[in-house]
Amino acid sequence: MLKMSSATRLATPVDTATFGAYRIPDGPGPLLRFTGRITADGEFTARPFRYHVYGGWFCPWSHRVAITRALAGLEDIVTMSFVDGARDGRGWAFREQYGPDPVNGFTLLREVYEATEEGFDGHVSVPALWDRAGSRLVSNDCHGIGVDLATGFRHLATPLVETYPDRLRERIEELDRWLGPAVNHGVGAAGRPGPAREALLDAFEQLDGRLARRRYLLGDDLTEADIRLWVTLVRYDTGPNAHRTINPGLHVYPYLWSYARALYQIPAFRDTTDFAAFSRVGAALPDWEAPADR
Repeated sequence: MLKMSSATRLATPVDTATFGAYRIPDGPGPLLRFTGRITADGEFTARPFRYHVYGGWFCPWSHRVAITRALAGLEDIVTMSFVDGARDGRGWAFREQYGPDPVNGFTLLREVYEATEEGFDGHVSVPALWDRAGSRLVSNDCHGIGVDLATGFRHLATPLVETYPDRLRERIEELDRWLGPAVNHGVGAAGRPGPAREALLDAFEQLDGRLARRRYLLGDDLTEADIRLWVTLVRYDTGPNAHRTINPGLHVYPYLWSYARALYQIPAFRDTTDFAAFSRVGAALPDWEAPADR
């Protein structure tokens, strides 16, 4: 069914005529089936080079993890690679643009899941955290992966920023309970008039007021809350709002827009952003390089 070169181990091009379109399973089980955590004394402990993240440049959830990994100083401790940005019924795959799977030589991301659970019939998603020691998938839950990368490796690497400090964890998660539904998950439905659009624009208005008085969402500390919000903001005007069907653009909220640009100036944010991977055809790219006075 799958043709490949033994030298490059790359999947064949997307072929929906043969394999159909990818469909997210709607079975009774959880959408994210793997939720293992990295702990000090459990099954998955933090060790150098033990873990690999499979991600996608197009994916905001992968983007969160990539930013956290960089800010945690783990780019030489936890490796990361990227699947191709298009898929057919086989799911995500490794193709020439981003290269072969450097860990297992798999051609399809599905093989990562099947190597962990025989006969896997669930959702094949990124990010996915792989354990080299146990040759199995640890987690495909971006929330847990992000928190563990931010906190679990401090004995191995010096973080550039403590993005999930103990004293702010409850406030980070409190914000997530608001911004997760209203912004991160709601933006996709906001293209149509209705409650989702109203909730999104109300959140933007509140965020603009909040950021008029604070450098970051929780004051002077750059945290996971900022990372979680930003990956949606950076996609907004070239993705869901590419044709300005939701509002005239992020720039109508001056403090929110300045905040977003200021974060883009940080290498961990800028260097993990590939606008081409998530921008719609013909979308005009705002000036993310414009100075941010914050």
